[in-house]
Amino acid sequence: MSLDAKTCYRAMCTRDTRFDGRFFVAVASTRIYCRPVCTVRTPKRENCRFFPSAAAAEDEGYRPCLRCRPELAPGNASVDAVQRTAHAAANLIEDQQLETISVSSIAARIGITDRHLRRVFHSEFGVSPVSFAQTQRLLLAKRLLTDTRLPLIQVAYASGFGSVRRFNHLFRERYRLSPGDLRKRTATTAEDVLMFELSYRPPYDWAAMLDFLAARAIPGIEQVEGTAYRRTAIVRGAKQTHEGWIEVTQSPRKHALKIGLSASLAPAVPFVLSRVRALMDLSCQPDQIAAMLGKLAQKNAGIRLPGAFDAFEMVTRAVLGQQISVAAARTLAGRFAQAFGTEMVTPHAALTHTFPHPAIIAATTLDSVAKLGIIAARVRTIQSLARALHEGEIELTPGADVEATLDKLRALPGIGEWTAQYIAMRALAWPDAFPHTDLGVMKALNERNPKRVLALAEAWRPWRAYAVMHLWRSLKESVT
Repeated sequence: MSLDAKTCYRAMCTRDTRFDGRFFVAVASTRIYCRPVCTVRTPKRENCRFFPSAAAAEDEGYRPCLRCRPELAPGNASVDAVQRTAHAAANLIEDQQLETISVSSIAARIGITDRHLRRVFHSEFGVSPVSFAQTQRLLLAKRLLTDTRLPLIQVAYASGFGSVRRFNHLFRERYRLSPGDLRKRTATTAEDVLMFELSYRPPYDWAAMLDFLAARAIPGIEQVEGTAYRRTAIVRGAKQTHEGWIEVTQSPRKHALKIGLSASLAPAVPFVLSRVRALMDLSCQPDQIAAMLGKLAQKNAGIRLPGAFDAFEMVTRAVLGQQISVAAARTLAGRFAQAFGTEMVTPHAALTHTFPHPAIIAATTLDSVAKLGIIAARVRTIQSLARALHEGEIELTPGADVEATLDKLRALPGIGEWTAQYIAMRALAWPDAFPHTDLGVMKALNERNPKRVLALAEAWRPWRAYAVMHLWRSLKESVT
């Protein structure tokens, strides 16, 4: 958004949740920066400065507010090309990719030059990628110190610091208190479960999200029970692999989801939280989408676009679902996971395996997969996807070059337009993806001609993927 000072101050005075995460306000008299929804006494206008990101505020010497906790602000989704490029890079940085590769490598993964990345990143966030990464490390450390009982040394390394000494120095320099001092000020949770909150902009139809995920939950990997979504997780780093489980519920009092992680995932917290944000579509700006979709979203503006926690898991499930029912595809996916995944023990009886790595499936024989009841053509498609992902030929992450990725997907055997668009919707989190040949979409629109379906959907650009979610939901509601 354009940081017009008058608009920002007005939004801050009213604590308008629609602006939460879209800018931060720094107060000259206290040298502290806050979210626009902070409940502290409203500062005088002449003492306020407004920044596009927490990193930009910290770069000017401001410290984060301990009450509103800027690290909890929701993210921002966009279809604008420049903004999407900057946010794609920010997502990779939040995954701590900058700890192992360079800014140039991140630019290459997104498909742009190093120089262009630095330019668009500064335009969107007001700082360089390196400065942004340092702020993210510090804010994550602050969150871990506040919300967990992890030892300080584990907090330092989980946050991406190469040494405890460097961690302590930067924390004191930036926040004017030591990590130990912050830990003493805050309450913490039990050691065996790490608890976090991830904010969103209301409304959020949590029931609809759970319905969607429950119908597609892979046995042994995922479970929806009551109002909770659970799953196993495996994070493969350069030196170590971390396995564990995740539980997601909706906060009863805040516009936030509560995330529980097994302590075994502590070293991979940034990556896991980033994946949960994508899966649960927490960067959505529902007011913008509802305005564009009009009557279609009038009944329920809180419907979100489910993403993907694990890209290979999601695309495998999509291929298995070609021309068969959702329930049948779910059964096959469960057999697939149990045959090739890794068995693990969790406190939840329904969570028994982690999903297999693409390298395992690329190297296995066609017959060993086909004997699970999967037809040979789909086995070849899944193995082609596995090889492409394992060898880095295809990047299935939010922010990847959409058109280039769609072209690569369509070039693989067994990937038609429906599958490519569905993958774009979920794995790429592309809000304008539109599987116009989908039978459910055509039924909801009472239209059998795919070309006319595309024509009808023009009015919903650039949010056609959300239109699909509303159309699918309308079919479910018409039956119940």
